[in-house]
Amino acid sequence: MTVIPIGVTVNGEDHSFAEAPTVRELLERLNLPSQGVAVAVDGALFPKSNWDQQVERGWEIEVLTAVQGG
Repeated sequence: MTVIPIGVTVNGEDHSFAEAPTVRELLERLNLPSQGVAVAVDGALFPKSNWDQQVERGWEIEVLTAVQGG
């Protein structure tokens, strides 16, 4: 049985996984913060309530942090 890796792009960098992680697991594996961030998938906000959903092949994910300023 051939395992086809799951490829996703996170903040402009390509990543491959043998098995699809959840969004929460993805953040942990890539040492990205899970507090004080927003996640967008293919340009649309991905609610934190859905972070236990597995990522899908080809997703373009952006992890955004809030910045104060004016």
